[in-house]
Amino acid sequence: MICIAFLPITLFVVVASKLCPPQCFCYEASDLVNCRSQGFTHIPHSIPHGTWLLDLSGNKLSELRSTSFTGIWALRVLLISQSSMQMVHSQALSSLTFLEKLDLSYNELRVLPPDFSEGLTSLKDLRLSHNALEHLDTHSLEELESLEKLDLSHNNIHVIGVGAFRGLARLRHLNLAWNQLLVLQGGLLTMQRGLGVLLLGHNNISKIEAEALAPLQTLTILNLEANQLRSLKFKTFLNLKTTSTHLQLSENPWMCDCDLHRVFSKILHVRHLHVDDYWNITCHAPHLLAGEFLGLTDSQVCIAETATVLVITGTVMVTVVAAIIMAERQRRKKTVNLEK
Repeated sequence: MICIAFLPITLFVVVASKLCPPQCFCYEASDLVNCRSQGFTHIPHSIPHGTWLLDLSGNKLSELRSTSFTGIWALRVLLISQSSMQMVHSQALSSLTFLEKLDLSYNELRVLPPDFSEGLTSLKDLRLSHNALEHLDTHSLEELESLEKLDLSHNNIHVIGVGAFRGLARLRHLNLAWNQLLVLQGGLLTMQRGLGVLLLGHNNISKIEAEALAPLQTLTILNLEANQLRSLKFKTFLNLKTTSTHLQLSENPWMCDCDLHRVFSKILHVRHLHVDDYWNITCHAPHLLAGEFLGLTDSQVCIAETATVLVITGTVMVTVVAAIIMAERQRRKKTVNLEK
């Protein structure tokens, strides 16, 4: 009875192991299928059902169709980078329920379908860097409940729907560097309490809303270098309830006034906040301090500003006193004239 029950499974494994797409390399012992850089224009047929790693990188796959991966139910790793891909159709990945890593980097994707994440509930690592994405739809990523690492760097993203990351409660590493973001808005990272690394360098961010970072309880690295920040609000970073967060803030067009000095002075005295590149932060304005290091000029800025205020205050006081004296002289003169 045992032999009869086991026989069909054994025959299936033997037959399945002999299947391999032409021009691909199949490794029976580890269920790896290597179809890298073979000039494919579509997903090859006859990929073994038990394949857990499929490498299709370096081909000419302009699109992923809804039936592209039908039957490859055991797939864990799918690599399709550098393949000139321009479109992912609806339902294209929905059958890959066991997939843990998906690499679609270095392609030409401009948009993700609203149901892009449907079925990808086991995915832990998603790489979409070096594409042409311009925005993130509110629903495109919502079913990635197991995702830990998301790389969206080197795109043209300027708009992210406030609910775009709401389903990513297990996210640990988020890379949004080298995009076109203008504002880090509150509500965007509400569900990312376990986020450890947030990379936002080389965008056009000029504003960080006060509550934008408040939900992040385990953030260890926040990179905001090479943006358009001219000033900061201390409350923005005070809202970070972390044990230790390293900030990277250089290469921004800082307005080096006394307010900025006060903010950085407060940040530097908060135990869990560390400005890693403080001594590389340079002033963009005012003109007299352009190119100077903030750390070497901050006291001068406040002294100069205080001196200016004192000069103005003194000038105003002198003018007021002079006006009072003149008024008193005029009053006395009138009094004398009346007595005569």
